[in-house]
Amino acid sequence: MIDGHGDDLFRYKGKVKINFSTNIPQTVNHEELMNHLYNCGAIFRNYPEPSPRSVEKRLGKLHGLSDENIIVTNGATEAIYLIAQLFSEQKSTIIAPTFREYQDACKVFRHEITFINSLKEIEDCHPDLVWLCNPNNPTGRVFKYEAILEIIDQFPEILYVVDQAYAQYAVKRVLSEKDILERKNVILLNSLTKQFVVPGLRIGYAIGPQNIMKKLRAIRMPWAVNSIAIEAAHYLLSHKEDYTVDYNELHRETLKLERALKEMGINTEPSDCNFFLAQLPDSSASELKDWLIENKGILIRDASNFTGLTPRHFRVAAQTPCENNKLIKALKEWRSL
Repeated sequence: MIDGHGDDLFRYKGKVKINFSTNIPQTVNHEELMNHLYNCGAIFRNYPEPSPRSVEKRLGKLHGLSDENIIVTNGATEAIYLIAQLFSEQKSTIIAPTFREYQDACKVFRHEITFINSLKEIEDCHPDLVWLCNPNNPTGRVFKYEAILEIIDQFPEILYVVDQAYAQYAVKRVLSEKDILERKNVILLNSLTKQFVVPGLRIGYAIGPQNIMKKLRAIRMPWAVNSIAIEAAHYLLSHKEDYTVDYNELHRETLKLERALKEMGINTEPSDCNFFLAQLPDSSASELKDWLIENKGILIRDASNFTGLTPRHFRVAAQTPCENNKLIKALKEWRSL
């Protein structure tokens, strides 16, 4: 794992008042979930299920598919490493810039890695696996729905790992479970962490062909998902209506931030969800990040460690209108120094 993921709030104890580094909204009320877990004291005293089959069965019913097509993992990141392990020493193509864990997992398991910038370049790489993030982190872009399916069907010998952890925040169409099960060469990654805004619980899942899911289960360690995360997953899936994301409002705030930054001479890339990538014209992102923390209690994501980006790149995720206005004001002050 790289040193420098987003939401490194743990580094700045007591300093951060507004967190734009995380890609998920910070206003969700988890009081009922916490009360529920508090009243489930037995989960602390007993071992969890060796494999979280109860959650897999629940997700299967929710999505209308067999639980044999699902593996629940310790965050979507565990699924990434399990897939890289299962297909160790093969050829992987990664559409960059993107989430760094695809690259790191492939390096651990000795993949031959090729980086490309678009779906069209896949044909020239002849890979065994293709990794793509949709919506993409850090750019916030959603690949065209028809284009993804076209390339998947054009090269059925390639396994496509499509990470849709931020699907709930997308304003454009993303792949569905039905799209995946109609094909035998796709694994879809998803995240309860993002859907229910519980990143500390680390619970995600993969949907894919039963033969691949069976092999992934065979190589994972037991008790990878702890009792608290399993119980929380059951609670959250039973209370989905309490965790709806107003993705349209978040995207409107994202567009507002993009416009404001452009007016300051900061380059931004168009986004299809609640976060976007920006590039400073001269200063480094690390300098801006340090200044915002020390002077305004604001945390952004220094994006310089994404493959293909520069020390001037940073990422911002829209929060509340009031908080977004504070970021705009702070950036204007920074630019005037």
